[in-house]
Amino acid sequence: MDRYAVFGNPINHSKSPMIHTLFAQQTAQQLSYQAIEAPIDGFAQAMTAFFSQGGKGCNITVPFKEEAFAFAQQLTPRAKLAGAVNTLVLTADGDVIGDNTDGFGLVHDLQQYMELANKRILLLGAGGAARGVIGPLLDQGIQELVIANRTDAKAHALATLFQDKGNVNACRFTALVGDFDLIINSTSASLSGLVPPIAPTLVRKGTVCYDMMYKADATAFNSWAIEQGAELVIDGLGMLVGQAAESFKVWRGITPVMLPVLTELRKTIK
Repeated sequence: MDRYAVFGNPINHSKSPMIHTLFAQQTAQQLSYQAIEAPIDGFAQAMTAFFSQGGKGCNITVPFKEEAFAFAQQLTPRAKLAGAVNTLVLTADGDVIGDNTDGFGLVHDLQQYMELANKRILLLGAGGAARGVIGPLLDQGIQELVIANRTDAKAHALATLFQDKGNVNACRFTALVGDFDLIINSTSASLSGLVPPIAPTLVRKGTVCYDMMYKADATAFNSWAIEQGAELVIDGLGMLVGQAAESFKVWRGITPVMLPVLTELRKTIK
């Protein structure tokens, strides 16, 4: 039976084994998938052991996505753009290819709710989670992407990386003005019950707000957005399922149906 896994530290909270087990059942694929905690200072060794012992592919989560980028012998174009890898796959030749499916997961989830073309989008945060989704967002023909961060230097540095891909601008949180069709929170603030310090006036009647984090009830960011009168709030559970489905396709050549798995997953976090 082909072996797959997700590596992170910590990893016990991961929903990936459940997601991929459901995908495998749905598509009649014979595989096993487990969560493995790699030592903070031993990621490369854990990867080498996994693949030498018959592993076919794996997902990578916090804090190893940049190390996975360095570990991969080949990189897909979207992994190069993201500067991080969340999916590794062993080729028939024995090489390990690094890919990044996070941006696909976000865009696919958003498209269930709205058309992205010609929209003005605000992306909160300038870390790895933000970088991983910028390319796929720009590929949708959006009008403008504004990257905002607590310090504007990091936001501007990230915008510069993508300036030839579309209309990308940057500023600090406190300098934000104007209307946005979509506001995406890529920061982990919601995990601490916090909200990025942005003006409530950025949320207007038609604004959609998306938090990459998720929990049983509304995240801190989405609760705040509801209070400001957002048109719609969405959490990141659909993004999680979407990136997993794309990883599954990379490994098995089959795209699973995501909605039944998302529905099942939603029940487990309630």
